[in-house]
Amino acid sequence: MNKKIKTDAVDHLFEAILTLKTPEECYAFFEDVCTVNELLSLSQRYEVAKMLREKRTYLDIAESTGASTATISRVNRSLNYGSDGYDMVFKRLGFEKLDDENGAEK
Repeated sequence: MNKKIKTDAVDHLFEAILTLKTPEECYAFFEDVCTVNELLSLSQRYEVAKMLREKRTYLDIAESTGASTATISRVNRSLNYGSDGYDMVFKRLGFEKLDDENGAEK
């Protein structure tokens, strides 16, 4: 866990998010909390992470999502050296991590 972001205020935000039960509730809450650009940036990073796990190329990801190569690289670094948050969510959603050698699902 990154101690730089661990604050009471962040804890309170996460507790609030955990109360959300439907996509409609998420839309209502996040539209109030985030700007449109912030929300679109978060969703873009998530899509980039999914595509990286599918072994898509940077060029394909950039064309499909509009993400810059710098953003794709940052997301890739998080996937490889981060806190495994993306992989935890992907697993819970039924996306399996791909094997690095042959692209087969683990």
